[in-house]
Amino acid sequence: MEDQLKAVADSYDRSIDFGREGIDPYKTLPERITSDPSYKLFVKMQENGNLSDSGREEIRAFLSPKPEIRFIDLGCCLNLMFRGYDKWESLYHGVDISPHTIELLQTYTNRHRLRTGALVCCGMHKTPFADAYFDIGACIGSLEYFERDYVRSALKEIHRLIKPAGRIVLDIPDVGSPEFASIAIIEEHLGRTERFDLTVAEFEAEIRPFWHLVHREKVGPMLQYFLTSTK
Repeated sequence: MEDQLKAVADSYDRSIDFGREGIDPYKTLPERITSDPSYKLFVKMQENGNLSDSGREEIRAFLSPKPEIRFIDLGCCLNLMFRGYDKWESLYHGVDISPHTIELLQTYTNRHRLRTGALVCCGMHKTPFADAYFDIGACIGSLEYFERDYVRSALKEIHRLIKPAGRIVLDIPDVGSPEFASIAIIEEHLGRTERFDLTVAEFEAEIRPFWHLVHREKVGPMLQYFLTSTK
């Protein structure tokens, strides 16, 4: 687990560094990937905006961010900068395992004088926040990199963090689908291999004791879950 956590952190650190140099890693892929038949599906999903997106209006509508409620974004990447979370009225807290990501977000919030709760560099399985500290949360594009033991730890931590009747949106990869295969080959090239090894039935068995499933949506290579806490 520690090796995979480091690999994912290092990969996203490199992506931040590339971005500072004006390089988009998704546009500099090697021929062995761009010539793969699955790559055409990736391009089509990208063109149609059908990749799993943390900025979807459906997420905002479900979470219903309001003033003075706390929002936790686990595996936050640059959602605050590029997915509209800086416009949400809720108090933003971001958690990411990539130090360069957190540094960039801190620079961004300082430059734009944004009010945030905290930006923390840590794994989503163990955060520094108190029990039931958050009203709403999101965990998009993060669980896919880890095997079942880590996923269970992360789910336990998410449940600890969210208040009774709180809401969260999270996603998992649609393993075995052509859409997932098309993105997995690219993610492996970028140094963050997709390791998620739970079936949909197994994952839903993990969340069932703690969350009420409002609905589930397939978004490109991912399945997004809209959940309310049952504690």
